Amino acid sequence: MNTLRVFADFHNADTEGRLRLNCTGTIEDLARQKIRLSDGLQLIFYSEDLEADGVVQYSTEENVWVAVIDWDEIREGENILIQGVNL
Repeated sequence: MNTLRVFADFHNADTEGRLRLNCTGTIEDLARQKIRLSDGLQLIFYSEDLEADGVVQYSTEENVWVAVIDWDEIREGENILIQGVNL
């Protein structure tokens, strides 16, 4: 099974370096793909020409879902394929 891809703003990280999953693009991707966030869910997060594998967690400090990513493992690409659309 392919890992699902969800938009995330890589500039919207908390103090622990986790991506906050509360921006409009993220919410739209989750709704369109009917993804329900849960602790431990593995997804691929993308933004423009960046992508990273991540694991979803709930931040009780901020009351928001976040994604733990390895900032050293962010991939770059000129044309990341997203849901059949070349960006």
